Formats: sequence, C-alpha cells, structure tokens
Amino acid sequence: MNTVTPIVIIGGGAGGLELAAKLGRKHGPDKVYLVDKDTDHIWKPSLHEVAAGTLDIHREGLSYFMLARDCHFTFILGALEGLDREKKVIHVAAAQNEAGQTLFPARTIAYGTLVIAVGSKSNFFNTPGAAEHAITLDATAQAEHFRMQLLHALTQHQGTAAVDTTAEPVRIAIVGGGATGVELAAELTEAVASLHFYGANTFTPERHLSITLIEGADRILAALPPELSARATQLLHDRGITVRTGVRVTEVQANQLVDQNGECYAADLCVWAAGIQAPVFLTTLGLETNRIHQLVVNERLETVDPSIYAMGDCAQAPWVGEDAYLPARAQVAHQQANYLRRVLDAKIKGQSHTAPFTYKDYGSLVAVGHSKGVGSLMGVLSGKSWFVEGLVARMMYMSLHLMHHAAVLGVLRTFSLALGRLLLKRSAPRIKLH
Repeated sequence: MNTVTPIVIIGGGAGGLELAAKLGRKHGPDKVYLVDKDTDHIWKPSLHEVAAGTLDIHREGLSYFMLARDCHFTFILGALEGLDREKKVIHVAAAQNEAGQTLFPARTIAYGTLVIAVGSKSNFFNTPGAAEHAITLDATAQAEHFRMQLLHALTQHQGTAAVDTTAEPVRIAIVGGGATGVELAAELTEAVASLHFYGANTFTPERHLSITLIEGADRILAALPPELSARATQLLHDRGITVRTGVRVTEVQANQLVDQNGECYAADLCVWAAGIQAPVFLTTLGLETNRIHQLVVNERLETVDPSIYAMGDCAQAPWVGEDAYLPARAQVAHQQANYLRRVLDAKIKGQSHTAPFTYKDYGSLVAVGHSKGVGSLMGVLSGKSWFVEGLVARMMYMSLHLMHHAAVLGVLRTFSLALGRLLLKRSAPRIKLH
C-alpha cells in the first residue's frame, strides 16, 4: 500500500472531477486519488440529449484514465464498498468488464482526507410501479436504454402507421417538470423531426409522437422565477407538448400512469424525473444523513468527521445567509469544488482554512431544444435579475458545458476539442440510430 495518505475523492461527477483535476495538476498523483465505478465521465445535464439520440456518448464521454494522466491524479476504478473511519481507509469493490471478467481486485485505500461527491439519483417517493416501469436518466446506461426503447417504439409505430393511418402515436409520459423533464421533452421533438433524414420520410412529431409532461407543483420549473416558467411552458406548447401541472402520480403501470384523482395517462414509455435522493449506501458509513440519504455537512462542508467532506447533490449543506439548504445544481458543485480546492491546498501545506463556503447564485438556464432556451441571470453588477431567452439563452447554456470542460482540461484544450467537434458535426449523423 502507498505510504502516502492522499486526498481521496469518491465520485467523478462535475464537482468531484473538477476538484481532482485542479488538485492533481498542483500536487500530483501521489497526493490526489479519484475513485469512480465508471470508466468515463459525462456532464450530467447533457444526459437528456443522450436519451434523445442527439448526442453520442462515444464522442462526448471523457475517459477517467486519460484525465488522470493529463491532470496528474491517480484514478481508481471501482465502487465504494465500505469505510473504516478509525483506520482511515476505504474499501473499493472489484471492477469487472462487460464480460464479467475481473479487471481490478477489491482494494483497500488509505486516506488523509476523504471527499464524498457521489451525486444523486431519482427519487420515486415509494410510488407503486415506478421502479418497475419508469426509466430514469441518472446515468449514461439509463439514457442509452431509453434511447433504444424509443427507437424500437418508433420503428414499430412506423410499420403500423403505414397500413393504419389512424394508429395512435408513440406516447411518452415524463414525470417531473424540472430542468431535466423540460429539456428532454423539447429534445425529443427535435430528434423525431430529424428522422426523415434517415429514410423515415413520413416521420413528424405531430403524427408519431405524443409527449405529456406531468408536474406536481402548480407550474413547471417551480424553483425558478414565474416568468421563466411561463415562457418555457409556451415554448413546449408550441412544440405540441402537453403540460399538466398540479398532478401527482400515485401509480405507474406498464402502459399508463394514474394520478391522485384516478385519472389515467396512457404511456408507452415513462421517464421519471421528479425529485432526487442520494445513494442509499451513504447511510451505512456511520455518518449523519437526512431523510433522502444526503450527508449532513456544516458551513465548511465537513461531516461529523472533520477529515471527511461531502459536496454536490449528495450533501445537505447550509446556505450561508439564507434560512435554507443549498439547491442541487451544477453551479453549486462547481463553486464547492473551487472552495474545497483552497481548503485542501491549505491542508497539504500544513495551513488552516476556516472560512465558510458561501454560495453565489448566478441564475439558471434551461435549454428548450437546440435553438431555444430560457433563463434568469442574477445581476452581479446591477443587483437585478435579468430574463433571457431564445438563441442567446441557448448559447449561454452551451457555454456552461464548455466552462466545465475548461475547468478540467484547460482553456486551450477545451477550445481545440470544441472546434474539432464542431467540424466533425458536419459529417456526423444528427441523431444516433445505432
């Protein structure tokens, strides 16, 4: 075992990877470890594009092994299996390939400081049938699964519609009117509209696809300003998407959903995008958790064990200056990564860093298709909130992804990568059919 007790980061999502990359470039692979159960990283807000087939994961994903080499951290492939706080070690499960062959055996890794950044997953709220019949977009594999199910349903429908013009369209129900649900609904209409480029000349979203977005609150994007919600609703209506608010799904069945009033919603495919919870295994680590399994941390992102930090969606962190907890947003994880970089950099140097984490809300952006978007920007200079929409909002939304890549890869490499993808896009298919 390595005699150096490094900083070990569990989870290579947006925040965890940014932290590992920045610390690794400064302190090297002996002092910075990143542990993740997957081999590739993808920016989670883009999973709705993977699900619709408008983004190819094999072009977009970044290899953790490649990133470890370039950013000078050590990557450990495997899932966190246990934690021994007294000995300050973690237990990592054996890693296997798709054929079931063992790539790496189970390992024990010593740590000096542990950072847990394992993100979140969908919360079914114990809704009967949801786990069996609904698809979530928590990971790449789930997004790919939905894409394949959608392609199968559409091709089956095309054959039926060729002989029966009155055939019902493919019915998709999306539960949850947050950013994921709204963005997926819009992306699906654009994906189906592109199918005519691939020999399916009769495909139109109006004839072959019926999308219903179901939200329990009185408006979609309920956590964002009402003006943004209203504009997003109008943009969805313009695309033929049915938006139902104030509806609580009480049961998911194989071909339909049932709400609190007993009303049924036909659904050939159901996507669950309502609510989040942290992974259940966090409750087994001997650390304090809340009702949705998040690790409870203080204003310095410390758990009850001062050598263990938690950040991102898996942490319940106080919002300093507000009577609330920090929201589960990518910009929170990004700012927390920058904060912990300073904290851990000071710790490596034998210094102390006691300032609390303070969150600055820069607003929110939501993509409604490839050419539209809506958002509210918190004015840094004016102190006012600005509403943006259309292509400007969409371009700003895309810039968030580039900013994440720049934090990991650096500005020059991100620019080269973005330019290369832009040029390749002219020869690449508009949607992924294979």
